[in-house]
Amino acid sequence: MLIYATTIFAGAFLLFQIEPLIARYILPWFGGTSAVWITCMLFFQLLLVAGYAYSHLIAARLQPRRQVIVHLAIVSACVLLMGALALIWQSPITPGPNWKPLSPDFPVARIFILLLVSIGLPFFVLSTTGPLLQTWIAQSHQDTSPYRLYALSNVGSLLALLTYPFVVEP
Repeated sequence: MLIYATTIFAGAFLLFQIEPLIARYILPWFGGTSAVWITCMLFFQLLLVAGYAYSHLIAARLQPRRQVIVHLAIVSACVLLMGALALIWQSPITPGPNWKPLSPDFPVARIFILLLVSIGLPFFVLSTTGPLLQTWIAQSHQDTSPYRLYALSNVGSLLALLTYPFVVEP
């Protein structure tokens, strides 16, 4: 249970650390307008819903062994992509300077593409962590309530949002 709890906490923490980090990183590239923040939030919410939908679909339609195989394939692809991006950009998540737009006009499509390429897959994988692991716990440990882990996920999210301006940003 400790492994599940630690993984869910870390996933939620990282999920809510990456949002302000990448948004803050690309903000000056697109003129520093509120449209950048709003577009980033829309992107994150859409990917979060996609991660939840994926978690629900594989839990409802696949046997537990197949769920693990499919999810490990996606996690492996994510690790490989982040490794490749780290070699190309010198960072696994922050895009290189060649991604800076020539003009800050009409930023929404460019921001979506940039976020999809840079953190799309890692964010998606992190968004699946809590729901998928809670489902696996509910299936394998029927005497244990997975809802405590939901609360732990919320604590991880809140802690990430509270620590970002005081620990990460400075």
